[in-house]
Amino acid sequence: MDHIDRVLLTELQRDATQSYAVLGRAVGLSAGATHERVRKLRERGVIRRTAVEVDPAAVGYGVLAYVTVDSTSWMGDSAECFAAVPEIQEAHVIAGNASVLVKVRTATTERLQDVLRRIHAIEGVNGTRATVVLETFFERPVPPDSGVRDQD
Repeated sequence: MDHIDRVLLTELQRDATQSYAVLGRAVGLSAGATHERVRKLRERGVIRRTAVEVDPAAVGYGVLAYVTVDSTSWMGDSAECFAAVPEIQEAHVIAGNASVLVKVRTATTERLQDVLRRIHAIEGVNGTRATVVLETFFERPVPPDSGVRDQD
């Protein structure tokens, strides 16, 4: 990945609806050459998907919580159990006092409580600790140039 790829990734994260002509102007390439670069970034898995960012509160999911999950056994094979709970947006196996960290969005704290009950029902889970977010200052996309040297 070189400097041009990094600029393209930064621009696409800022606004993925930009045309290849506009993206090309940002990096000094033609629309066709830019399209080919983006295609290769997709093929290599650098770009995993293109999505629309929706304001969760505007669609009725204003409660955000991060939940650590304690377990009696290894939870690394339980991805499908967590994925089956639609309010869980992310699930990560972690090191430390807990086994799994999940990001949960719900409409109300009562619905959050229901999600916690469903998490408790997953085999091996013996406890949770929820931290409810009161305000989000900012969220950032992954910076394409963070500590990675150019590779041709």
